Amino acid sequence: MKSNVPKNAWRARLHEIIYEADSREGKVFDLIIIVAILFSILLVMLESVKELDARYHAFFNISEWVITILFTIEYILRVISVKKPKSYIFSFYGVIDFLSTIPKYLSLFIGGAHALVALRALRLLRIFRILKLVRFVGATNNLGKALKASRFKIFVFISAVLIICVIIGTLMYLIEGDPSGFTSIPRSIYWAIVTLTTVGYGDIAPQTAVGQLLASLVMILGYGIIAIPTGIVGAEMAKEMGQNIDLNTNACENCSEGNHKDGAKYCYKCGEVL
Repeated sequence: MKSNVPKNAWRARLHEIIYEADSREGKVFDLIIIVAILFSILLVMLESVKELDARYHAFFNISEWVITILFTIEYILRVISVKKPKSYIFSFYGVIDFLSTIPKYLSLFIGGAHALVALRALRLLRIFRILKLVRFVGATNNLGKALKASRFKIFVFISAVLIICVIIGTLMYLIEGDPSGFTSIPRSIYWAIVTLTTVGYGDIAPQTAVGQLLASLVMILGYGIIAIPTGIVGAEMAKEMGQNIDLNTNACENCSEGNHKDGAKYCYKCGEVL
């Protein structure tokens, strides 16, 4: 007797749960992953505190192994639930998922006192898990499009700011010189960037009246410059939101691409039936 269950129905169901959020199971899956990511990031932060690591090292280690195994299972399920696994493995999120999972396994093969420094650096790769949160935030689509649309304007703006900093730094080097700490043009440009961005470390400061006048103008100019990129990106964001393009949570079973329009029947990337 033939089964009524379609071939590879389990994979389609698994794909729906993992890559989409329309079903109850999909929402629960996303919630579990988000909580695990946040808990993992919290562990990384607490583990960096020497006093806490010395007292709760065993707890941190066991917890990290549990989370690592959970994300390993998630990674494997994501790979086997798409028709073309390479499309996920070599995608942005696929690489991030891989990088955020391997450090704990690598720690098993890196031993000896000479490797401790490298091991600490590898452990920091777990912070990549915070990037996994991006896939669960729908509003990032509009932000990404706005940044992409305004990239040339932002590039021109940054170029103009750098030119201004070079000019101001050179002028300040000529005005103040070595006695005030402006020992070179690059160091003076550093001061100009710090001052123009209103950071103001205070490690270098002009001492002459002319230098202080120029510094005052740079500070005032900094407040005006900070608002420009906000306006550029904000205008593009308003444009994206004004288009009112509704996206659903359907992800292509073939290439795992998401962000399809409501009512779309085919994947805009590979043409697979949704």
